[in-house]
Amino acid sequence: MEKPYEILEHMADGKFRAYGRTLEEAFTNAALAMASLMWDWEKIKLERKKKVKVEASTLEQLIVRFLSEVIYLLEVRSFLLGRVETISIEEIKLNDKKLYRLEAEVTGDDVSPEYEIYGQVKAVTYNDLKIEKTDDGLVVQIVVDM
Repeated sequence: MEKPYEILEHMADGKFRAYGRTLEEAFTNAALAMASLMWDWEKIKLERKKKVKVEASTLEQLIVRFLSEVIYLLEVRSFLLGRVETISIEEIKLNDKKLYRLEAEVTGDDVSPEYEIYGQVKAVTYNDLKIEKTDDGLVVQIVVDM
């Protein structure tokens, strides 16, 4: 992959595409892309660890829930994502239904005057959401409410 993500133009909200050779890499890059709309994740000290666990019946629901957890960590726990350390996504069967489970460990730091927050993602939307396989791997496209 040449680039992990790209920010796209959108009239009123934030929009990005994240790339990955695997689903896990694409989801990781989506989290970093969304963080980049709010703060410079590369400048965040890796002082704290948080675990994220989400389940969903579709991959689209899974990415929305995962990114919503990143927003939750900011809004409720005052946590700024700096890196996705580990991430696993598995497909399981539960009562004859397909279910996707994501578990991740993220590192970052507490909100402080040391870090500039220059945007606020309010919500992850299903508007124009795409998860597509390509010759190089996967592309995840997301629109977020700013």
